[in-house]
Amino acid sequence: MDPLQLQNLVTVVGAVLAVAGLGGGAWLTGAELRLRALRRSRLAPGAVVVAAPRRKGGAVGEQLMGTIRRLGQQSAVRDPARLSVLRNQLMQAGYFNREAPVVYLGVKAAAMAAATLGVVLLLPMLVGGKGGMGGVAAAGVLSGLAVLGPEQVLKARRQSREREYADGFPDLLDLLVASVEAGLSLDAAVTRVTEELERRYPNLTIHLRMLVLELRAGRARKDAWTSLADRLGTEDARALATMLRQAEEMGTSLGETLTVFSQDMRAKRMLRAEEKALALSAKLTVPLILFIFPCLLGSLMLPAAARLMSAFSHP
Repeated sequence: MDPLQLQNLVTVVGAVLAVAGLGGGAWLTGAELRLRALRRSRLAPGAVVVAAPRRKGGAVGEQLMGTIRRLGQQSAVRDPARLSVLRNQLMQAGYFNREAPVVYLGVKAAAMAAATLGVVLLLPMLVGGKGGMGGVAAAGVLSGLAVLGPEQVLKARRQSREREYADGFPDLLDLLVASVEAGLSLDAAVTRVTEELERRYPNLTIHLRMLVLELRAGRARKDAWTSLADRLGTEDARALATMLRQAEEMGTSLGETLTVFSQDMRAKRMLRAEEKALALSAKLTVPLILFIFPCLLGSLMLPAAARLMSAFSHP
């Protein structure tokens, strides 16, 4: 089979796949619309249903989200053991909705489908040699975005929030110590600290509010703090939950325990700052060698080279 026939075959296969995908999407949209109409008719028999005015593109967005949810549910059914781990990761990234794991899996499946369709449409260019390295690069970019894009976005959100949690924990402990030593209970101190940290650390405040609601609902203190540590996903939060549980079991003074733990957190924060400062010289080595040293060498050698050229040019 010559390259022209292979190109025609790949084009036909890509067109068939594209038409099949569009047909499947239209069929799913029609089935969803019929199901919603049937539900409305069952809920309000004999009543006149007046549709509320929707914004432009609202129906399309709802249909797209429904398709993503169905794809995510299929992925969740194939690997149900991963849902708990994925739910913890999404909570650490700031996604607290119950449907967040399903939507995330659906987005990954939709990204893979879109990348596959894009690579199939690029195959005629690659086979015919028209695209060259540009087509190969485009196919590689599409594949990389589909495979690594959602995970990298989730990882970036988790890392940014973990940095905020690490910066806010020493301040949280200092305020807790001041509140407890002033005569407040630990639960009342958490409520007061949540109000104080709202502007400086908004993401940390969300978890503290959830902790306050759990304590008000009657959940055990050690379980509530352990749940907070799981949601934050940081070592400082786990150490604080363990310390509070041990202090409650052994009956030690809560104010003294929090004071010692706060000093330890401050020392760790200072050590991290010193570590970054000491690592700066090593990180500057590569830019110095690649950019600054050639410029310095050129500025020092060019006058000498010019004098040598002028000296050798005149006999």
